[in-house]
Amino acid sequence: MKRLILSIVTILAIATSHGAAEIGEDGLHKQPWFTTSFKDIAEDIETAQAEGKRLAIIFEQRGCIYCRKLHEEVLSDEAIASYISDNFVIVQYNMFGDEEVTDLDGETLSEKTAARKWRVVYTPTIMFLPETASAEGDASKAAVSVMPGAFGKGTTLNMFRWVREKGYEGEEHFQKYHARMLQEGKVTDD
Repeated sequence: MKRLILSIVTILAIATSHGAAEIGEDGLHKQPWFTTSFKDIAEDIETAQAEGKRLAIIFEQRGCIYCRKLHEEVLSDEAIASYISDNFVIVQYNMFGDEEVTDLDGETLSEKTAARKWRVVYTPTIMFLPETASAEGDASKAAVSVMPGAFGKGTTLNMFRWVREKGYEGEEHFQKYHARMLQEGKVTDD
């Protein structure tokens, strides 16, 4: 009987810990493939470009249930994590943080001031930056797309694909692209 109880407890412990994202000292969920940087956006774009990738900034906040959902249900998926880490440099920002950020326009400000300047009001919010740092204006004006909120696996993966494929330059709006990917069976619905 003790063996049976121990087996059940072990199975429950494994089941409840599966997909659990690591929480950093700042209270934000962490992925091992997130990039640590000095938060100089132009420099981060150049780093991503040198690696053959694109830069995406993710804003999160301590205690955010939607951030937890994104990390535990979406970014924990091996195929999605692999696609993103193979094609993007992800830099995490704390929506209420005090770390110094250098915007594309050269202004130096805190993460929380940058969030206000760029009109980030939801967490998580993912900003997709252009391929080169030559864009004019601040990061929000230069962003090629913004994904406000937590979405399911298919929508999230398709947004990263659409940006990587430069869908924002074409005629096919993201919603049409996503619907086509669903219809073609390239992803499943959330």
